[in-house]
Amino acid sequence: MDLSRYTVLNALLHFLAFFIGAGIGSFLNVVIYRLPRDISVNNPRRSFCPSCKKQIPMWQNIPLFSWLALRGKCAACSAPISSRYFFVELLTGLLFYAVFRLHLGPWPQIADWGPQVLCLWVFVSLLIAGSFIDIEHFILPHSITFGGAAAGLLAALWVPQLVGVEPGDHWRGLGLSFGSAAIGLGGLWLVVELGKLAFGRKKHVFEKSVRWEVAQPDENEPPVVRFADTEMGWADIFMRGSDRMQITCEELQVNADRFEKTTAELWMEKIKVRDGNDFREFPLEGVTKLHGRITQLVIPREAMGMGDVFFLMMIGAFCGWKCVLFTILAASVLGTVIALLSRLIGRSEWGAKIPFGPYLAAGALIWLFYGTEILDWYISKTAWR
Repeated sequence: MDLSRYTVLNALLHFLAFFIGAGIGSFLNVVIYRLPRDISVNNPRRSFCPSCKKQIPMWQNIPLFSWLALRGKCAACSAPISSRYFFVELLTGLLFYAVFRLHLGPWPQIADWGPQVLCLWVFVSLLIAGSFIDIEHFILPHSITFGGAAAGLLAALWVPQLVGVEPGDHWRGLGLSFGSAAIGLGGLWLVVELGKLAFGRKKHVFEKSVRWEVAQPDENEPPVVRFADTEMGWADIFMRGSDRMQITCEELQVNADRFEKTTAELWMEKIKVRDGNDFREFPLEGVTKLHGRITQLVIPREAMGMGDVFFLMMIGAFCGWKCVLFTILAASVLGTVIALLSRLIGRSEWGAKIPFGPYLAAGALIWLFYGTEILDWYISKTAWR
């Protein structure tokens, strides 16, 4: 059978698209592990075992194959390696290939479709890294959200088609990308603020006073707040600088100062205690002892964090304002259905904290692959006849 060189190159591109994705997935695993722990993604340059910290040689770090060959265990210490590493590599490879197939054109015209594929590969990588960090740590780092938004603006300048602008109209693409990012930022920020007004506080009232304290069992980890039989992480309470916990105290000890029958406000970086008609303020950096007995506690609560807002800003920068609106709707439906099902089958508790970033990422991916078809179907069903 006579095959032209273009046919052969096209066949090779199909294989390369998947394996490039799997290789990028291996790097994303490094990002997912190191970024929330403030570890440089470049130093050490090689991946290392999270248990024994031994660096992994290149032949034991082949995407997909190494995890299977080692049966999900470290070759040095035999500690289990999370299946998340294999899944991220596989997912990235599949999504890279799906993007490649979506925009594939003839090999001679690779200059026409290649840039769009490259930009969307970056976009997909940011969605995957942000989602898995959010699942594990309930945060979306600024390096992904703000850095991704900057990358989205540059991508729209280079490839205006990403945001629905005609090819070649680069500055209009940049302007629409910026406007779409602003819509994503402003729209979800409004949802956060309205949610905070409607559901922004959770009150605990105790018939008898209970012990309350702020402790830091591990100096390398954020503090925790304990009261009654409950322990809450710092990030679960304080999502931004304006959040504060309101406390009604029978007694309160702040370092050497003791207060009785008072109220206090615990902020992210300070505590303010009512002393007579005034408040005394103590920076938490200098507080080594903070405990007491309380009768009431009001905890700030939000439907989502600002990281989700910035994540949607990034999505808007890459894919335009229609994607922003679709993503909000799709993520809300997906989040509601999955959260309801998981709670009904006992996999999570009512009121438990749920990361919203993965649902935003899923909504953006649905738009990326099926958005036009879904929009056309919806318009055909709702249009006046």
